Amino acid sequence: MSAPTANASTRPSRPDSGARSRLATWFDHHVYSLVASVGRMLRKPWATALTIGVMAVAITLPLGLWAALGNVERFTGTVEQSRQISLFLKPQITLDRARALADQLRGRGDIATLDLRTPEQGMEELRRSSGLAEAITAVEGNPLPSVLIVTPKGDETMLADSLRTLPEVDVVQHDAAWRQRLDQWLRFGVRLAWVLALLLGLGALLVVGNTVRLDIQSRREEIAVLQQLGATDGFIRRPFLYLGLSYGLVAGVLALALLTAADHALREPLAALAQSYGSRFALRGFDLVDAIAIVIGAGLLGWIGAGLVTGHYLRQTRPTT
Repeated sequence: MSAPTANASTRPSRPDSGARSRLATWFDHHVYSLVASVGRMLRKPWATALTIGVMAVAITLPLGLWAALGNVERFTGTVEQSRQISLFLKPQITLDRARALADQLRGRGDIATLDLRTPEQGMEELRRSSGLAEAITAVEGNPLPSVLIVTPKGDETMLADSLRTLPEVDVVQHDAAWRQRLDQWLRFGVRLAWVLALLLGLGALLVVGNTVRLDIQSRREEIAVLQQLGATDGFIRRPFLYLGLSYGLVAGVLALALLTAADHALREPLAALAQSYGSRFALRGFDLVDAIAIVIGAGLLGWIGAGLVTGHYLRQTRPTT
């Protein structure tokens, strides 16, 4: 006897179809929540503009300070003259002995570069830069010594102390005090930027939280009905999370626009000032990766603020059985 065949109409449905249906519903609700949050923002343009403006300013201030500190640090790192050590050799040191000493010092591991400036080169440079060409020409002979211009590879203070012990060296010109003070100011500026970021970030959280709280109060009856119908906290919270995310994303874009405007306003006078000192230094803003990170970070800030306020409200109003 052959085995009975099952009717096609009695075959169970595939389990993945239900999963796809739930996934589609979940995705549709996320899209609806995002669109609805943007719509609520557009229906209150003045309140939305005020919230976004306050958030953008709170984001711009620490970012602007970080950008300024980064440019100052880059400027001090590119000015090699700030680290150079000038070795004035004794007057009786001949040019051949100066060249031999220069070759000897170039082999040291703590010296990056070394240039020898002969007395003739020093006299020519002095004649061009001082404006006393006639008076210098009247001087008989050349009283200038040979000079070794050393660029350190590591700690310039330790290297300068080591070079002072050379018998051929008469004077070592090196002033690291201003650089140490500048480093201390830079460390203070970084710490100040972190403090401002924390305080202003907290302010941005409070601004978003208060805005979302007002929106929750205007929809408290709707939320109560959803809670009575058994809607989960995640379902109820989702539109408000997207509202905070939207505030943050737009505020991040506005903050970048403000920083770009400040960069364009300062770029030309700074370039003219740097050119007067013979430098080509120019401001450097945020690249594409930094800009994307700023916008995403601002969006997450708005998301967190909305989540904290909404979660607190739902915990207070959750129905008890």
